[in-house]
Amino acid sequence: MTQPARVRGRRPSGPARHELPAIDEAALVAARHADRLLAAARSEGATRWGRFLEPLPDQLRDADVRSLRGVAARARAAYGPKDSVREVLPPEVTEPFLDAIDRLIKQLNRRDAGAA
Repeated sequence: MTQPARVRGRRPSGPARHELPAIDEAALVAARHADRLLAAARSEGATRWGRFLEPLPDQLRDADVRSLRGVAARARAAYGPKDSVREVLPPEVTEPFLDAIDRLIKQLNRRDAGAA
């Protein structure tokens, strides 16, 4: 069975993550904090937050550069003004994750501005 033309031979646009070490490192740090946040959600019995957070660690580890902004935006959405992970989980896990996501977004913004 052959693959459709839009999938066959498709190469990711832009550089690979390992070619952008600052972005790659920021994403990996955020993934480690996401692991801790997810573990805390599970141990606290916060199943809704657990479901929300579950895909984030792997996405932060594996997403290509082009997809990272969307992953970071989804992660940042956990800190909404009306519904926030801060209301359920302790600051020892929520704040380091927020800081790591903000650093990742900053690195992505630098790249987009041509400074990375």
